[in-house]
Amino acid sequence: MKKNMGTVDKAIRVVIAAVIAGLYYTGTISGTLGIVLLVFAGVFVLTSLVSFCPLYTLFGISTCPNKQ
Repeated sequence: MKKNMGTVDKAIRVVIAAVIAGLYYTGTISGTLGIVLLVFAGVFVLTSLVSFCPLYTLFGISTCPNKQ
């Protein structure tokens, strides 16, 4: 897997995941919607850790800076 995520993209994903987790654990979001959003938050964290997003590959997007 070739990295296709830059540091800003990874940071934004981690912040979004933290907000979703905070909203879930405070009870603001709950039920099926809460579980689905927690799964998305987990995917955001996982893709941030490995610096690879499969959807970016499908659409030909890369936020990783080019090395020259």
